[in-house]
Amino acid sequence: MFDTHVNLHGEAFQDDLKEVLSRAREAGVRRFLAICDRYDNYETVKGIAKGHQDIWCSVGVHPHHSKDFPDLKAETLIEATTDPKTVAIGETGLDFHYGYSPQADQIISLRKHIAAARTTGLPLILHTREADDLMGDILEEEMQRGAFVPLLHCYTGGERLAQRAAALGAYFSVSGIASFKNAHNVHAVVKTLPKDRVILETDCPYLAPMPMRGRRNEPAFLTHVCAAYAKLIDMEPSAVAQITEANALRLFHKVPA
Repeated sequence: MFDTHVNLHGEAFQDDLKEVLSRAREAGVRRFLAICDRYDNYETVKGIAKGHQDIWCSVGVHPHHSKDFPDLKAETLIEATTDPKTVAIGETGLDFHYGYSPQADQIISLRKHIAAARTTGLPLILHTREADDLMGDILEEEMQRGAFVPLLHCYTGGERLAQRAAALGAYFSVSGIASFKNAHNVHAVVKTLPKDRVILETDCPYLAPMPMRGRRNEPAFLTHVCAAYAKLIDMEPSAVAQITEANALRLFHKVPA
């Protein structure tokens, strides 16, 4: 399996990252994508990737932090992708729930990331919360300017955004939320996603799946995410693991198969 969204550079794993990765590998996780949430964390995230043969990374600025990087340029992101370990742009997007950054700053940052994804041909990792309509509008508008490949990570949006994004060729990642008993809306939408464009993630250390809910999430728990998604679409977990890994390797095409 390929855990396509791990946050390894923070305090949560600073004391036992080696053990965390060992447990994940024993559980069958063979590849990891370490996510860059702030551009000033990129060197740290890349350093983790360079220290392990089975870890790669992204470069970008989470929408929460977009106000902190007003001078970020698409060219800066593009230059970072010349490193063989940097295989994706993001995480970027729109989050109007918390409002940690003004909406205007988030939109400007998102468009810079889209430009970088378009130029490099690398997937664009998108975070969307309470911004479905605007995200759909921006993706459709920007796609008219030139193709790029969106990935709506940890998908919790509505069916309408899913349909609009799927029509643009987007991929979707399923997280531990798929295992939550009361996440009925997410369950309903996840069942409709095109199976050839679904990948798996833990988003660790957040969103631990059942039956690990309440604990620090870690990549080894991807097996539970896989089982939850398999149950929703009435497939065997082993088949889902194969399909989603193949999808992830197609999407993150710089990662060796």
